Amino acid sequence: MDSTEIKNTLESRLRELTERLGEIDEDLHEEKEEDSEERAMEIADEEILEGIGSASLNEIQQIKNALERLRVGTYGTCTHCGAQISEPRLRAVPHAALCIKCAGGS
Repeated sequence: MDSTEIKNTLESRLRELTERLGEIDEDLHEEKEEDSEERAMEIADEEILEGIGSASLNEIQQIKNALERLRVGTYGTCTHCGAQISEPRLRAVPHAALCIKCAGGS
């Protein structure tokens, strides 16, 4: 993958996550039901949405970090050990900051 393709992939995912967060925010701010059974279901749904939102925020930060590494020329280098991150790993997780060994793989 060349740097333009990587940047486009990361920016596309960033837009997707930003839109998802907007939808989650809207859902969390909808008017709540008065019925206690319905309210209990809404609370459970909100907890799931908040979890997804938190994971999305985390991924957004990782993507921003990857874009910065791309900008400064360190993209594809493990931030822990300095080894090259394999292309298959970067294709699977374009925002990966760690090689598979440092990420806990074998």
